[in-house]
Amino acid sequence: MNLFEKMQARAAEGRPIRVGMIGAGKFGTMFLAQALRLKGIHIAGIVDLKPETARSNMAYVGWPDESFSARDLDMAVRSGTTCVSDDWETLIAHPGIEIIIECTGNPMAAVSHCLRAFDHGKHVINVTVEADAFAGPGLGARARSAGVIYSMAYGDQPALACDLVDWARACGFNVVAAGRGHKWLPHYRRSTPDTVWDFWGLTREQAERGRLNPKMFNAFLDGSKPAIESAAIANCCGLDAPAGGLAFPPGGIDDVPNLMRPASEGGVLERKGMVEVASCLTADGLPIPHDIRKGVWVCFEGDTEYLRNCFEEYKVVTDESGRYMCNYKRWHLIGLELGISVASVGLRGEPTGVATEFRADVVSVAKRTLCKGEVLDGEGGYTVSGGLRPADVSVREGYLPLGLAHDVRLVNDVGEGEPVRWRDVVIDTNSDAYRLRRNIEAGLVQSTAA
Repeated sequence: MNLFEKMQARAAEGRPIRVGMIGAGKFGTMFLAQALRLKGIHIAGIVDLKPETARSNMAYVGWPDESFSARDLDMAVRSGTTCVSDDWETLIAHPGIEIIIECTGNPMAAVSHCLRAFDHGKHVINVTVEADAFAGPGLGARARSAGVIYSMAYGDQPALACDLVDWARACGFNVVAAGRGHKWLPHYRRSTPDTVWDFWGLTREQAERGRLNPKMFNAFLDGSKPAIESAAIANCCGLDAPAGGLAFPPGGIDDVPNLMRPASEGGVLERKGMVEVASCLTADGLPIPHDIRKGVWVCFEGDTEYLRNCFEEYKVVTDESGRYMCNYKRWHLIGLELGISVASVGLRGEPTGVATEFRADVVSVAKRTLCKGEVLDGEGGYTVSGGLRPADVSVREGYLPLGLAHDVRLVNDVGEGEPVRWRDVVIDTNSDAYRLRRNIEAGLVQSTAA
């Protein structure tokens, strides 16, 4: 509860937390909008494939031109300004940088960036949750081996949900389920970047004004991002994925205690200890009041008569039995909240969520009938969406993780709604991401056999 005070102290001492950021898209730009207000944080370097876009976004959110005019990182560190370039390797290697923020949104690149940062003794805050979904346990293990911190990004829903789970457990409650909200109807699974704004609730003009990426936002709409973020929550909090994928039960905040309890007690869960996503729409597409679409929740139980009496005495909303209740954060503010992660890692030496187990995975599911020779275009695109599955099932069945379904060519036909398997694609086996993922799978197989 004193991160701001600690940041102020670092600023007063003249040694702010020095950060390098890779990727200056929507998330990164939102953090940039707040970073100038946080005197205990110095963004010394920003790398983007298009440096001119990064500079444009910095100016767009109020950065004076002179604040990002440093010709190199040495000058940036000396003067407290920012160097903008396209050279991520130099950024990661620079001794003045303490923390690397990875926010490219490219999972293949993100894995390489994280691994190189660990090699150089840098902490990493990984905004690219797509990489965390298929490689988070491996990235966390590699960071620990290197003696550095790997963290999910506060502001994104997984870290916020993990925070709520930690709160519940630190209070002594048994966590029954955790997750996020979403706007969901089954036909959204087939949405493409051409249809996303019609379903999302924005006009094309609003989307262009906000410089919003239709493919990225479509990854939310088509169920890929909810699956990705649910996997991240499960692997961080030791929760399980539903065997058949997310059910997206419709309900508002006050419905969560009834929904997110075991099916044997009237809910939708296979058992206690699961991840799930609540939809803000009824099956007929009508909006549900007081929804949790943009937020996160944790459902926990009063497993003694005394706790249930306390729930009743303090007039909290529970399920109809009085046993289950939830806590929630109704909104998440994306990059506007990232300063919490930077401060937590830089000042406390604590991640804001990190995968410690491989319990859930996101597999590539065909949006339509796919033909041999087609090239998969990853989450949010025209070919596949993400489906949440238990990790042991995914590995046993040979499913292709969604995070690796980018620019890979099919060698077999795949029917609509069917998972894509490793055997169905030709893939670069020399990439950091492929090797790390295969190591994670081998570790799961060995642990299961033992």
